[in-house]
Amino acid sequence: MRAQTIDVKESMGRILCCTIFRPGGRKLLAKGHVLSEEDVRLLETEGLDQVWVTELESGEIPEDEAVCQASREMGCGAVEIRLAAGGRANLFATEDCCVLVDDELLKQLNCISSIVTATIPNFTFARAGDRIATVKSAPFAVAQAQLEAVINVLRERGPILQARPLRNPSVAILYSDPIQGDRARTLFEPIVRQRLDRFGTSPAFALSCIEEDTSVSRSLQHLLRANPSMILIASTTAPAGPEDVVGRAMVRIGCHVERFLAPVEPGNLLLLAYKDDIPIVSAPGCYRSAKSNVVDLILPPMLARYRLSGWEVAGLGHGGLLA
Repeated sequence: MRAQTIDVKESMGRILCCTIFRPGGRKLLAKGHVLSEEDVRLLETEGLDQVWVTELESGEIPEDEAVCQASREMGCGAVEIRLAAGGRANLFATEDCCVLVDDELLKQLNCISSIVTATIPNFTFARAGDRIATVKSAPFAVAQAQLEAVINVLRERGPILQARPLRNPSVAILYSDPIQGDRARTLFEPIVRQRLDRFGTSPAFALSCIEEDTSVSRSLQHLLRANPSMILIASTTAPAGPEDVVGRAMVRIGCHVERFLAPVEPGNLLLLAYKDDIPIVSAPGCYRSAKSNVVDLILPPMLARYRLSGWEVAGLGHGGLLA
């Protein structure tokens, strides 16, 4: 890329190296603008004789074309790409979705290329129309070899970002209390509804039970027959581990216990299990308040029917101090 000052009459098709302002301070033409025949006449009308421009050399790709090519490989799912000013392409959600981000791949590409990408955090809930990522080029142009390297890595490793739609999720709730199940429902139901409403959904099924092994097991089996997207257990007790009543009931009906304890505050007593592909989540104390807690972090991927692993729960520690 070669910058030079040339006569305005010879500048058509060249790229502006800097923004041009009118005498009063109002912007006339922006940096990076490709000068048209009409622009040349405008500059002459404004009294400019010379202009600072850049010319691409062999093996260079204009910034807008570079970010368009790269952004097509960056994301998948419910994503729309819109070109923006200054060598940018923005990615927008086309549906309510959970945004999944490959953090390691994102860091790798941001270190080695002339194209950088910024995303919203992993597992974020995004509404249709929200901007979820921006792809930005180095000014004016990108070396074709660097662009090809970025695209080849993405085609080999997969996209950095997936916008996974939330399509008609169904959430089942089990309220449990050692003495009377309806007590837990009375205490927690308003908060449960308020929390789910943040993600555009509401409880599809709900049961109450006494918190003892047989009753919890039987209630979970009833809810599983409805084939919900997930089951939330809202208990008035705080389990000391998977060996307590709720954990024993999960094991009794054949669940795989994925994770106990989350590096999140509030919500560190999370117990996550799966019955086949249906997640069952016990998060004691998380329904007493509408303030953000671990449930708000894990609901978006689960509502999008993404199987959250114990390793990914462990990764919530970075940023997990919510209080």
